[in-house]
Amino acid sequence: MRALHLLTLGLLAWTHAGWGVFLRLARRAGLGRVTDGREAAPAPPAGPDAPRVSVIVAAYAEEDAIAATVERLRAQTYPADRVQIVVACDGSTDRTAERARAAGADLVLELPRGGKHHAQAGGVARADGEILAFSDANTLWQPDALEQLVAAFADPRVGYACGRVSFLAGDGATNQEGAYWRLEMALRRLESDWWSVTAGNGAIYALRAELWPRLRVAFGHDLALPHQTVRAGLLAVDRPTARASEPMVPSIDGEWRRKRRMMNQAWRVILRGGEDGGLRGGLLDPTGLPPAYLAALVSHRWLRYASPFLHLIALLAGVVAARRGRLLSPHRLLLAAHLSVALGAAASTRWRWRPFLLCRYYVSMTASIAAGLGDHLRHGTPAGWDPAEGTR
Repeated sequence: MRALHLLTLGLLAWTHAGWGVFLRLARRAGLGRVTDGREAAPAPPAGPDAPRVSVIVAAYAEEDAIAATVERLRAQTYPADRVQIVVACDGSTDRTAERARAAGADLVLELPRGGKHHAQAGGVARADGEILAFSDANTLWQPDALEQLVAAFADPRVGYACGRVSFLAGDGATNQEGAYWRLEMALRRLESDWWSVTAGNGAIYALRAELWPRLRVAFGHDLALPHQTVRAGLLAVDRPTARASEPMVPSIDGEWRRKRRMMNQAWRVILRGGEDGGLRGGLLDPTGLPPAYLAALVSHRWLRYASPFLHLIALLAGVVAARRGRLLSPHRLLLAAHLSVALGAAASTRWRWRPFLLCRYYVSMTASIAAGLGDHLRHGTPAGWDPAEGTR
């Protein structure tokens, strides 16, 4: 039990901190795909030779947000005659389609309700771009975001590129997603230099159109597209200069519900893999993946999604291991430190001190992984979705 206690804590420490430290040391040592520690920034495309890009926005009940999103996309510095903006309305019964057309969308599809990925697939079917870019319906892209994102594809080895989204918190917000996201962005940059990113985000990313028919991505583009791209023999890279922003869910409780829904979809990708089910081609399938990228998947994704279960095992093993020995034995100290995170989370309901809020955020987001798995096993993954509260 002592060995199990140390092993599980060690795995948790590796996925949350050790992997990032290793990547920093590897970059300094000249290891990985980018051997000098930085990747040369390709020139943004311009003129008639710029690739044709289709930007696809899946939207459901987004009448309050869609106009600003389309207007930002319409105002991009990328050559306007090389951009097609497609808004795929997923059974919206409000004025989403009307406002998207008024804001300047080139094509507005009014589809039956089938879920985000069904709407995205409908948009892809009508897209005519060499590059497919995707945005959330409430995301505001910076003026040069599209040209910065598409610039990644000047390298023929690149099949997928994701930009950076900043989450904007309103007054009185208790959610600590911003702190977590800054750490994730730093780790994504390191993983991109190491080999390829292990996940993206739905707010700003792009893919070669020729790659789309070869991928198995019925659900969870954030998680599925990067590793499917690498499995296809191409790179999935981070483009930190392609920037966007969107409102943050204001409360930790609201973020818990959003993450729980996201993890339901993530578990579908993890456990069932491709569209036809089974692990083949899924996140747990190691076949066809370069060893460096497989190490990233294990360290960042497999262990991260196992973390709620590792925590439970570590606590049980720690209680048994701490029953004997000195008052200040290592196992008792480690168990006390472990329990202090839970106590800090509980204290945050009374004292809104930032360290307590961070503890509560961590505990809630870790628990959402297990809750999402339970939802997936009991009910499957629903296709439809509703806008997260407080983000419109």
